[in-house]
Amino acid sequence: MSMDTSSGLEWPSDLAETARKVKSYIEDFLETVFPPAQTLYQASRHLFTTGGKMLRPYMAVKACEVVGGSAEQAVPAAAAVEMLHTFTLIHDDIIDRDEVRRGLPAVHVKWGEPVAILAGDFLFSKVFLAVSRGLKDRGVPSETVARVVEVLADATGKICEGQMLDMSFEGRETVSEEEYLAMVERKTAYLFKASSQIGALIGGAGEDWVERLGEYGRLAGIGFQMVDDVLGLVADEAKLGKPVGSDLREGKKTMPIIYALSRASVEQRKTILEASVKPERMGEALKLIVSLGGIDYAKTQARKYVEAALEQLKPLPETPAKKSLETLAKILVEREF
Repeated sequence: MSMDTSSGLEWPSDLAETARKVKSYIEDFLETVFPPAQTLYQASRHLFTTGGKMLRPYMAVKACEVVGGSAEQAVPAAAAVEMLHTFTLIHDDIIDRDEVRRGLPAVHVKWGEPVAILAGDFLFSKVFLAVSRGLKDRGVPSETVARVVEVLADATGKICEGQMLDMSFEGRETVSEEEYLAMVERKTAYLFKASSQIGALIGGAGEDWVERLGEYGRLAGIGFQMVDDVLGLVADEAKLGKPVGSDLREGKKTMPIIYALSRASVEQRKTILEASVKPERMGEALKLIVSLGGIDYAKTQARKYVEAALEQLKPLPETPAKKSLETLAKILVEREF
């Protein structure tokens, strides 16, 4: 695949092929089988039309391979992870009033909130059907299927906790870095953790490696979100596929904003915080976040988390799957979108 980072890193060569297999599985799974509810199926498939990079499914597949498992066995679970992720995006866009996702109108913009809520719920139901039916059809033992369901259900609960924390921060002027990390771990990192864990489980790994690969996913996921916070403020909007600056407009407390606020004068804090209610102050607020070191600090912290994630992989033998997981973690923090 082509480079899209300033570091010279490239996305893993088989990322697109893995995404194609997962997308094909999802398309078959979401095929309209009840024509009177065709709009529901269309809305559920909407965000898959652009494909996306499907990072979490790729992590699941490679975690399966790295412990000696078959990539083909992991495809239904990888698809389940992507459907779960998309379900959360649809509902997040409703909560945050975001109108664009992956360069497309958000589901609630195109079909209205009631349909969007149903589409998210519909995808959520398909998550567990893909795991229970799909893995069974590919010969995965029933006890492993049960563990995969448990991991995904736990991750879903953690995502809800993280979303609740994220919402609660919007009305506060001060949020600590520790509070932010607790939120990000739940809202974002737990699904990366779950992706790695279920891949390891399907690959037949022992509990120690399930936990180690889960920790790799969790740490990489925190780094990923910190970079997402940066890109949400300073990225090329056309590349990102969603509006830049929305975190400021919505009063969110992301890592760059938290760091900048902690070092701002009274007047500077006022400017940054007022950007959520005074759009004309947005440009000035963004410049302050940069000048106060918020962007550089978030990038530095993200790299530290990815370095810790890579440490988890060190005891594994050198294989193409290990190399892929290493490259994926590195590029998560060097990407431009």
